Amino acid sequence: MPLNKQAKMRIASIQPLHASAADPNSSDDALRAVRRTRVPIWVYDIDHSRVVLANSSACRLWQAEDEAALRERDMAKGMSATVAKRLRQYQKDFIEEDATFTEMWTLYPNGEPENVMVVFSGHVLPDGRMAMLCEAVGQAEDEPQNLRSAEALLHTDVMIMLVGENGAPLYTNPAARNMLPEDGKDFQQLFVNPADHTDLAIALSATGEHRLVSQVNTASGLRWFDVSAKACSDAVTGQPAILVTAIDVSELKVARDKARYLADRDLLTGCYNRSFLQGHFNNLANLKKPPPCALVFFDVDRFKQINDRHGHEAGDTILRQISSCVQAFLGPNDLISRLGGDEFVVFLEGINSEVEVAERIKLMQSEIAKPIFQDATRINATVSIGVVLFTPADDAFADVMRRADIALYAAKEAGRDRAIHFNDDMGRAAQERDQIEDELKTALELRQFELHYQPRIDLRTGRVVSVEGLVRWNHPIRGLVMPDAFIPICEETGMIEDLGRQVLEIGCAQAIAWHQAGHDFDVSLNVSPRQFNDKHLLQTLSDLAQSPNFPSGRIELEITENVLFGDHKSIAKKLKKITHMGYRIAIDDFGTGYSNLSYISRFPLKCLKIDRSFVDQLPEAGPIVSLILTLARQIGATAVAEGVETEEQYAWLAAQNCEQAQGYYMSRPLPLDKFLETANRLNAQASE
Repeated sequence: MPLNKQAKMRIASIQPLHASAADPNSSDDALRAVRRTRVPIWVYDIDHSRVVLANSSACRLWQAEDEAALRERDMAKGMSATVAKRLRQYQKDFIEEDATFTEMWTLYPNGEPENVMVVFSGHVLPDGRMAMLCEAVGQAEDEPQNLRSAEALLHTDVMIMLVGENGAPLYTNPAARNMLPEDGKDFQQLFVNPADHTDLAIALSATGEHRLVSQVNTASGLRWFDVSAKACSDAVTGQPAILVTAIDVSELKVARDKARYLADRDLLTGCYNRSFLQGHFNNLANLKKPPPCALVFFDVDRFKQINDRHGHEAGDTILRQISSCVQAFLGPNDLISRLGGDEFVVFLEGINSEVEVAERIKLMQSEIAKPIFQDATRINATVSIGVVLFTPADDAFADVMRRADIALYAAKEAGRDRAIHFNDDMGRAAQERDQIEDELKTALELRQFELHYQPRIDLRTGRVVSVEGLVRWNHPIRGLVMPDAFIPICEETGMIEDLGRQVLEIGCAQAIAWHQAGHDFDVSLNVSPRQFNDKHLLQTLSDLAQSPNFPSGRIELEITENVLFGDHKSIAKKLKKITHMGYRIAIDDFGTGYSNLSYISRFPLKCLKIDRSFVDQLPEAGPIVSLILTLARQIGATAVAEGVETEEQYAWLAAQNCEQAQGYYMSRPLPLDKFLETANRLNAQASE
């Protein structure tokens, strides 16, 4: 006879006992029969976490001397919150559906596990409350791994559902029962955005699986979930079904959205930043008919003197007030961006002549010239302006910015507080750029590049644990040239691939030399987005990894977050090939891009380097930095703060358990002959 049918017969035999179930001394024949049966049977008061009726077999199962002793036992003691919620779910189903469950449970009488198959059904107590009738119909003999997996399924916070083709749930684990709304019977209705369910259905039909981050209706309101769905069959009916797992990522999603907003914005003024400006430029350039535009590049005259005379708070007030004045007269398609410091760019669309832009600039200057007050102090500020007229489809962003910068410099040279338009005579700067490009080609042939090394400090010990190699151009005439002067040109021309190869060769050779000499620190080297896409990169890395004494696992390659955009499968495959060669992967400038939460965990990332823009804005940006630290811990990556320049930043990061930091506060990048001396000094200080 099937278990469920047996269970129903036994339940029926006990129903007349409702009036006396709470009395262990009842003389009712049926009650005596229950107490004599060899099958362990007990009634559990869910509301009070007590056994109110038990036969002798149940007492032996629970390792109680007798029924009275078992009734005195507080079953809530040691019970997990998950089990308590599960019992409430049972109670609800008993009341609403007269449900019966047969499940394998692990009981813990006196702390010792007992794995039994139990039939659960509803039992109404004399006061009308719903209790639970429990029948242990057999021992659950199974492999330990299976028992543990069943226990894990009960306690996991991951929602697991089996859904029929019509959207009706066939199975929900306890986490799903707790999270789903009372009226959430239809799987499709769980999605806030119907398009998400449509996309999921299309993907399941095409490939049999799909994964997305979607907003979902839950019992506690709207939440964001990382949802994974796979087509399968119902093990009971054999009909098509969908297995759904969902992880709540609401806090991380909101944090990432906020980080994305902040990555596009300047915290002080609310203006867009340079990255967003460039993206806006690129979007216009891709239009079929891009509008004529003007780029107005300006900075505050003698801003350093304002800061020195009135303090940095006054300087911040000036920047906020000026940005507010400019925003007030912008058109719906215009925007203002703060590049950093006191430098701003105004992007104007639909400008057809210098006269038109000059009129608008005059209005802007008039607004900016109005007195600004910091407390009771009146401050007058002016700006110098460089102007370029252009069409996005015909000009590169870097070229437009360079021309605007040249015009701004001319305005300063002419006495400040004025606007100057770029003209052909100012094109001499472009010629200089061409000269640098030619010299770079020679520099690559003669290997005029070297690495300077900046230590990374373990914030727990203060010791040097890693070092980043940063490229410098040892120019035969100009001397040491910093990367800002030549990296953009290399990126534009494709020379970055040759330069990147030389950097990898120099860095790997130095890492081998250091490790042979007994210096215990890792070496981190940058790989640009264009270099990452170089078809020769994997071969270069493989050749270097075959070098004698190559320190496998001790060389880290830094890529930017933007490298992860695109075909995630091919990118993940490429990164895994690199890690199998013995390299580690780090994400540089983390937080300035936007990685899809569904995919970031697929990449073999060992380090997240928090972008200096967030470190600069500590403690205001503290919540974002803390969330990045949490993300790093969740994916098992080392968190490194870049651009640490003050003792306050260092102390804040250490207090938040950030693992490593680098920046001018500890050391500037140093040439090879000075690096070891500095590293030894820092380690000696850490040991004091």
